[in-house]
Amino acid sequence: MSAHNARPLHRTALAAFALLAIALTSGCGASGTGAVPIGTDQDKPFVLEGVSGLTEIAQLTGPDAINDTESAAVAGTDLGSMTTIGDRTYFFFGDTFGERDPDSIGGQGGIWRSNVSAWTTDDDPSDGITFDGWAPADDIGWAEALVEGDHDANNGEGEVTKIPTHGFAIGETLYISYMSVKFWGEPGAWDANYAGLAKSTDQGETWTALDSPQWPGDSNFIQVAPVHVTEEGTEYLYFWTIPAGRFGGVALMRVPATEDAVEDADAYTYFAGTDDSADPIWESDMDAAELVVDGTIGELSVMWSTYLERWVMTYSDGGNAYIREGITPWGPWGDPIELVSSADYPGLYSPYMSPRYVADDGKRIYFSMSLWDPYNVFWFSADLDKVS
Repeated sequence: MSAHNARPLHRTALAAFALLAIALTSGCGASGTGAVPIGTDQDKPFVLEGVSGLTEIAQLTGPDAINDTESAAVAGTDLGSMTTIGDRTYFFFGDTFGERDPDSIGGQGGIWRSNVSAWTTDDDPSDGITFDGWAPADDIGWAEALVEGDHDANNGEGEVTKIPTHGFAIGETLYISYMSVKFWGEPGAWDANYAGLAKSTDQGETWTALDSPQWPGDSNFIQVAPVHVTEEGTEYLYFWTIPAGRFGGVALMRVPATEDAVEDADAYTYFAGTDDSADPIWESDMDAAELVVDGTIGELSVMWSTYLERWVMTYSDGGNAYIREGITPWGPWGDPIELVSSADYPGLYSPYMSPRYVADDGKRIYFSMSLWDPYNVFWFSADLDKVS
């Protein structure tokens, strides 16, 4: 996936409140730290005033990485969203190449797979993340595609690749959300055939692409950031969603956190604004969905910050990487705060957080981030500065 030129960002003006219990995990409830009741009064102030102490800790993939990824035929890859199940955290990578010219920039090379996944039991993010293995992997240890793309020509008539946009878990079952890309366009612009799900019931060793649910390629539900949320005694998966590319805003959908519901397109509902009491309205028609964050949002992740007692969202706009805080899942969301500058890291994209990887009671966050040159994934940390 490629970087793109930035466009202006805008602040959403939504004002809403509800009483939620938030499961503090984006992977699965079983691996979380429990649920806490959060009163999301619309009058609560924003408390994130900035970030500091940005540190590049390690390169996770590629020839100069702390992991021997070349033995898995991973010489170049990107993305790296994370899902935790039990003591394992899975990293989901995009287009992956096993052979690359040392001077290559961006996604190119031989031994092309549309997606691969590494897993780790490393729970100390301070010195980087050490991978334990790859799932799936072949007999000689090369990482295999979870769900392979067709690798058709980039002419808008077929499927070039299948890109995982995030993962989640229900019990012991792993899921990935992926987008079927039919055309890579100008930097930051691409077209999708559809978005769908694939599942694994054997710790990522085998994967099955599901026929349903699927979302149309021109919809706002192509790339997602999932979080488990308990609302009025019912556990849901909330998905913050954006279109294909990096030029759209964020919508929100939810589904009961069961395998039957997750695999049933009719079980999903879409945030369609708030009523006169400022309670959220959920509609079954995706066309009724309203944006919860305007602007130019690229690959995103969302989690509940125990340090801020607010939602936090990270993303890139094809220039810089940003973080912003939310009072409720649907807003209001604060202005974007620069997390990483493209002046320091040209070609950066897809900053992904995980609630497993925080320190100092959540003040410090760790995140993966991709660089177009050398087309590999790096590990960073930053401190959240809270209003005193």
